Amino acid sequence: MAKKIATVLLIITFLIIYACESRKAAVVYNTDILNQRNEISETEDENNEEEIETPQSAPAAVEATRAELVMRAIKKGYPDRIAKVEFRDDDWAVFLTNAGADIASSDPAGKWYYYANGRLLPEEKKEEAANFRALQFYNYTAELPPWVERSPEERERMGSWAGSRRQNTTARSAFFLDDLFAAATRAEVERNLVRITFLGANIRVHKYIQEKVVIIEAQIRSAANADREIQTWITSLGTTESWNWRNIADSEAKSYHAYGLAIDLLPRNLGGKQTYWLWTSQHRDDWYNVPYSQRYHPPQAAITAFENHGFIWGGKWPLFDTMHFEYRPEVLVLNGFDYP
Repeated sequence: MAKKIATVLLIITFLIIYACESRKAAVVYNTDILNQRNEISETEDENNEEEIETPQSAPAAVEATRAELVMRAIKKGYPDRIAKVEFRDDDWAVFLTNAGADIASSDPAGKWYYYANGRLLPEEKKEEAANFRALQFYNYTAELPPWVERSPEERERMGSWAGSRRQNTTARSAFFLDDLFAAATRAEVERNLVRITFLGANIRVHKYIQEKVVIIEAQIRSAANADREIQTWITSLGTTESWNWRNIADSEAKSYHAYGLAIDLLPRNLGGKQTYWLWTSQHRDDWYNVPYSQRYHPPQAAITAFENHGFIWGGKWPLFDTMHFEYRPEVLVLNGFDYP
């Protein structure tokens, strides 16, 4: 009898050990899967960080998801101009309407614009997508991105950016923006400009953003009443540039200044600090290694005021432009900002 009991106990002990080992193996297996997913996510994030200059081709399923997110962000960013978002003709599209937009336009009804791998093209231009560069729908963080030391490979690649911009003669697709803001020609955009005073400077901006810019100034001045450093910064401003019919420096892409949708705020004296990567690249090859402490930054209150009303700040770009603000509400929406 004792022998039987001992045998039964031995079998039970073996079963318990087997169950524990199986569970441990399952945990290890699941952990391996989770680690692999995390590694994939980190790789995708690294690609997205460089999306400004090096957009990556993605599998069709992923691209479709990205397309939908972008087009829905555009609708939320411009709710008075985008009537609807649909998946049609094998691509995501938005319908841009001019009804009630109070913007002079030659097309009162509106038209469909397709994602077209980021190019936002009307139907009649879809077949010509390869002739245009994509618009930039990039990562934009709420806080200043953490400072990172660049690897030798990154340094080599970033060091060549200035030259590659001059060599790239492919124009960025401008059809959607030209139609959205009725700004295909200089004469057309001038019909939609208004003159306002901003932080003591007389500037012209697109009337689409007029009210927003007025509110931004009021918020900055309100912050200055409680913070002498902000008032000192306002007093120090020497150049305030808004509308300017031109391309982005060393590129074939129309600047947001050409639409009256950008504002540069530059003090009379930078105090030896850097503000624009391209200017810095003319006297030091490692422009990307200029630490934040050596870059000119507007007060945080000014940056926040602009972001709260649909603008992004160029100081958060890898190709830094710390004096520059431009109206890109869709980028804020795409990156999870609470806007509008």
